[in-house]
Amino acid sequence: MLDIAKLKFNEQGLIPAIIVDTETKDVLMLAYMNAESLRVSMEEGRTCFWSRSRQELWRKGETSGNVQKIVSITADCDADTLLVEVRKAGPACHTGAESCFFQPVFEGEEPPAFRYSDLFEMLRGRKAQPKEGSYTTYLFEKGIDKILKKVGEETTEVILAAKDQDKANTVYEIGDLMYHVMVLMIEAGISLGEIKREMASRHVIDRKVKQEKMVE
Repeated sequence: MLDIAKLKFNEQGLIPAIIVDTETKDVLMLAYMNAESLRVSMEEGRTCFWSRSRQELWRKGETSGNVQKIVSITADCDADTLLVEVRKAGPACHTGAESCFFQPVFEGEEPPAFRYSDLFEMLRGRKAQPKEGSYTTYLFEKGIDKILKKVGEETTEVILAAKDQDKANTVYEIGDLMYHVMVLMIEAGISLGEIKREMASRHVIDRKVKQEKMVE
């Protein structure tokens, strides 16, 4: 662990803090901390910043309720910038947006990286706002029985492809299965975050068991 006394605050006694959603890895906001707000953040386990406009401590969510619980704080190589991973309760931006970064300035030719969260939100949008001709909308309209049937069918397809040791087809069928499982999740009211937390809890248990075996 880096001694916080080695952090490099600027001439105003501030250090920039980049706030990142620990689940999606989305950049939520950029704020500033001084030594006191950093101490408060670490003691309380939630983000506390220094408001440059009001010249006072600012606990994120103290009026809006959009609290950010801290998962970790990491300094960069020069120790003059902080990366703060948080689990948020509500939008990060005062405008109501999930992130403060939502105004495109430039888009290059390289396509953005695929993210499960983006696909999940698109599928959820098909349920909230049905689109004519959409297969996803069709599944939601047919309901849980149709969705479960498709999950079962795609599971069988994965098994058959894997049994044939056909890697390309197995990858293709797993993609189909994952898509239909996401549709099922939305229909059942299950979020990606819930699945991630479930998997994370299993990882913690597995690591604890391994540590206990090493002690034995």
